[in-house]
Amino acid sequence: MPRVNYRSSDVDLMARMMRAEAEGEGKQGMLYVGNVIVNRLKADCLDFKGLRKIHDVIFQVQGGNFSFEAVQKGNVFYQRARSAEKRLAKQNLDYWRQHPGKYALWYFNPYAPCPPTWYGQPHSGQFKNHCYYEPKPGTCDSVYIGS
Repeated sequence: MPRVNYRSSDVDLMARMMRAEAEGEGKQGMLYVGNVIVNRLKADCLDFKGLRKIHDVIFQVQGGNFSFEAVQKGNVFYQRARSAEKRLAKQNLDYWRQHPGKYALWYFNPYAPCPPTWYGQPHSGQFKNHCYYEPKPGTCDSVYIGS
C-alpha cells in the first residue's frame, strides 16, 4: 500500500519538483526532497493542515509566498521530469523514507552551517547543501505514522 494516494500526474509533478529543488544533490538529495513533499501531505498539522493532494503541497502558499523556491521563482517546470526522476518520485510515494528527511517537514540551503533550529523546529540532519528539520515532539504526531 502506498504512503499516500496518487495519480500519474502526481508522480510527474512531484518528480519535476524534486528535480528543480535538488538535481544538483543527485538521486539521494532528490529522494530527501520527495520525503518532505510526502510528509507534508501526511502531516495534517502545523502549517500543513488540509493538504489533500500532491498539487496542494507543491503549490501551497505560506506567508504570501509559495512554500517551495522552485515555484516562487517559476522554474518548477524548467524541464519535464525524466523517467529517472519519475521512478524516484514513485519510490517516495510508495515507501521510501530515510534520515535526515524521514520525518522532515522543512528543508533549506542556508549557504552556511545548518542552524540547530529553524522557526523553532529541530534540525534532523543535513545532506550536501540542504538542512532538514522535523517537527518538535508532540506537535505533529501524524508525520511519524507508517514509519
